[in-house]
Amino acid sequence: MSARAAAEAVAPANEPGMKTYTRITALVLIVLLACGAETFATPEPDVKQIIAKSVEAIRHDWEEEPKYDCFERDRLAHGTKTYKDLMIDGSPYQMLVKVDGKPLSAGQQAEEKRKLQETIAERKAESPQQRTQRIQKYQLETKRNHELIDQLTQAFDFHMEGQRKLDGFEVYVLRATPRPGYQPTSVQTEVLKGMKGRLWIDKKTYQWVQVEARVIHPVSIYGFVARVEPGTRFELVKMPVGDGVWLRKDFSMKAHVNVFYFFARHQSDDIAYYGCSAQTEKF
Repeated sequence: MSARAAAEAVAPANEPGMKTYTRITALVLIVLLACGAETFATPEPDVKQIIAKSVEAIRHDWEEEPKYDCFERDRLAHGTKTYKDLMIDGSPYQMLVKVDGKPLSAGQQAEEKRKLQETIAERKAESPQQRTQRIQKYQLETKRNHELIDQLTQAFDFHMEGQRKLDGFEVYVLRATPRPGYQPTSVQTEVLKGMKGRLWIDKKTYQWVQVEARVIHPVSIYGFVARVEPGTRFELVKMPVGDGVWLRKDFSMKAHVNVFYFFARHQSDDIAYYGCSAQTEKF
């Protein structure tokens, strides 16, 4: 769990419409690797090369992701909410489209369209400085993600467990464990010291088909402000959406964070994505 995600577990996101999107964007990049799966023995490929190529694929997906709109279904304690994730003038926006799998009423749809048009108008009316600040805030998440990916080969030892078929894809199965002596480069990479996991990589494209990760020992973040505890788990499943781009399909997280060491915060996310397509409407 990243320092950013833990901070959001302590305090709500600044922009409601971006809460889920930014959380997932940031978390999707620390998700590295966890527990069992059946494999079969094959000659061992070059693990370092597999990891390097998978990092290239992930970076390509990040560059292309803003060009796609997707539907996002958040599973809540009492039902679901479905949003259409849109990119509007350089940063994301979520428009509610369903509740508990049912389309909104005519009145609710009109209200959501009003909110969308209001947001579009607000962003078009921004000063150059306001627009730059808004977009930079969103891009900051991507920069954090890049740093985490860059540190993977330094923070983990990767081991080939075998090859198998998963969701119709022929994959390499890699196990990752914390590398002894790793020195984090920032608060964001501190969490890597406490994680281990498993990664399934498509043999043809080197894309991540599935990733599972768990925290194996407590990791302090932001000094003594918070500590990520064992029991924190992540799972990410990705899907091809066209033109060599893969985006998230399912994401689940259970987080256990002790704040100031006096009380615990528990957070759970269970999110599905579908209907991803290249943007046809420009805002």
